[in-house]
Amino acid sequence: MKKIHFILALISGLIILSCAGQKTIIPKKEALNSSVNDTVKIANKDLEYEVIIIDPGFNMWLNSMAYPRGFYTQSYLENKNILYISEWNNRFLQPQRYRRDLYEMSIDYDSNINYGYEVNYLIYNYMIYFQNNYRQKLLGHVPLR
Repeated sequence: MKKIHFILALISGLIILSCAGQKTIIPKKEALNSSVNDTVKIANKDLEYEVIIIDPGFNMWLNSMAYPRGFYTQSYLENKNILYISEWNNRFLQPQRYRRDLYEMSIDYDSNINYGYEVNYLIYNYMIYFQNNYRQKLLGHVPLR
């Protein structure tokens, strides 16, 4: 009887061990590069502006979850960005009401300047990522991509 319990315990243990997920170890060098790759920077010296987005996970989210470039028109992105950034800046100005660690700085976005498609695309997608990742709702419906 003891042998049967031992064999059952051994088989159960083997089944549990074989069902355990495989662990992946990321080499130190790759782990460091992944944080470097999460910095998105766009600069245009002619217009004298620079957009820098530093948020772990945004670059991976952008490449895997965001709609591709060209899905939205530039006009759509500009209109959404005006609304999102306006609300962002309102929250920045109210540190007693909104977490300062989320709204660390205001965003200088002039609707009279043509920043181009790429800048508007990245800002819009960062706003979607930000709302989903930090559970914030800047306005209206938040896409779940």
